[in-house]
Amino acid sequence: MTEPGEPEDSGPLRALRLGVRTFMARERIDMSAMARQLDINRATLYRWVGSREQFLVEMIWHMTIRSLERLERDSTAKGPDRIIEVTIGFADEVIENPGMKHWLATEGESAMSLLTRSGAGYQPRLIAWIEDSIDRQVEAGAMVLPAGVQSYDLAYVIERMAAGYIYLDLITGEQPDARRAEPLLNMLLRAAEPA
Repeated sequence: MTEPGEPEDSGPLRALRLGVRTFMARERIDMSAMARQLDINRATLYRWVGSREQFLVEMIWHMTIRSLERLERDSTAKGPDRIIEVTIGFADEVIENPGMKHWLATEGESAMSLLTRSGAGYQPRLIAWIEDSIDRQVEAGAMVLPAGVQSYDLAYVIERMAAGYIYLDLITGEQPDARRAEPLLNMLLRAAEPA
């Protein structure tokens, strides 16, 4: 949707900023309304950001990466503790985000599909980010993966576990609770502590 170094007043970035404001105000992302607010026609908006589904994925990813990078920057933990702290912190932020609450409450099934279906593009990027985070801890000597365990597989399990507790209300009707994942992540990741 946007390219690194793209001017701050570029069309796609203006659309992204408007989308985030709309989303955080707990309003539905309506492409026709956005086009009017941006003073462009819908065809131009679609050319800038793709379909509504593509735009939602890009917008959610934009918010996700900003959150993850901030959480990682603020963490002083190392190894498994760092992975757990960032994962639980991120899950907490998703659960408490007013835009996410509204989106999941009003468009639950389609939202879940965009967030968890590989082809939509969000989940593979999130798993790749977690995998990269694990790899950095391994390279720093703060984690040692057990024989036969790949960082991708560990990242996949971490993402699925966190998602299970973020979307608990849509899956089981229970209250979302990131903290319920913490003991399970501890159990999973303690095997990767250096000797």
